[in-house]
Amino acid sequence: MALSYKGLDFVREPILPDLGGVNRKLNAISKKQPLHISNQINHLFSNLGKGVRPIVTLLAAKFHDNDGSKAEIMASAVELLHIGTLVHDDVVDEAETRRGVVTISKLWGHNIAVLVGDYLFAESATLVCETDNIRVIKRFSETIMDLSSGQLNEHAMAYNLNQTKDGYLNCISLKTASLFETACETGAILSRADEKLIEALKCYGRNLGMGFQIIDDILDIDGSQVQTGKPIGQDLMHGIITLPSLLALNKNEGENPINYMFNNSNNESLLEECIKFVQDKDVLDECYQIAQDYCDNALESLNILDSNRYKESLIELASYVINRRN
Repeated sequence: MALSYKGLDFVREPILPDLGGVNRKLNAISKKQPLHISNQINHLFSNLGKGVRPIVTLLAAKFHDNDGSKAEIMASAVELLHIGTLVHDDVVDEAETRRGVVTISKLWGHNIAVLVGDYLFAESATLVCETDNIRVIKRFSETIMDLSSGQLNEHAMAYNLNQTKDGYLNCISLKTASLFETACETGAILSRADEKLIEALKCYGRNLGMGFQIIDDILDIDGSQVQTGKPIGQDLMHGIITLPSLLALNKNEGENPINYMFNNSNNESLLEECIKFVQDKDVLDECYQIAQDYCDNALESLNILDSNRYKESLIELASYVINRRN
């Protein structure tokens, strides 16, 4: 399905007041802490991303008897959990920058970064309890386990060239799509939507998250540091085989530069050759098509929703995912 592209501002427009509420909740979190913790949290909050996960939470809550206050609480918790996972990711990856800004682990050290990430996890869970909805609380807890399982699975398979497409898809379903799915599902639950509507929005989130991660993995190979805020090829440098690398390896059986780099102490001087190996037009086209298929599936799940401005935003968000370059 060909998608138009109006941009993320169009997506945000009908929920701007709600997003303002989310931002106020996030800012209040840092203000209640001692100065040293507040400084660390403010550093993170000064470099927030596009806010896609809280956006889908808020939009999913708009199709029934919306309780705006609880949706804002949930969206804030989802964003906090996401930020916490990024802090931990930067520790594991020994990343010095994210979105062009120095990471917590680089500024304060790995030990402090782990504790900051832990704090954000706990704060997000505390927020979710304010929804007073045991189903939502349980789902959120399960999602934390899914995110952790996905990352553990990914690192367990590091430097292993004998991976499958199904294994990759299962990994990103856990480490990325699970939070998108939960964001949509819990937003719908808190609006007291019926099960059919909850399932439709849950399906939308899951498929959108899959497409989002595949595009992320493409950009790690075919983007630029200016676009992504970090050096390209970092997955390969850490032995992580994503969809582009997997398809390139399947297309070129036998000796390849990735295998050579992995067997030579991950020599960074070989990285450029590995990136060129993966930047095969047919490989990247196939990756984009797989991401497009997931976004099409996300759109198909919206068919049962009433047509309104919020649905238009969800439709446009799928276009953003495919077209994004950072």
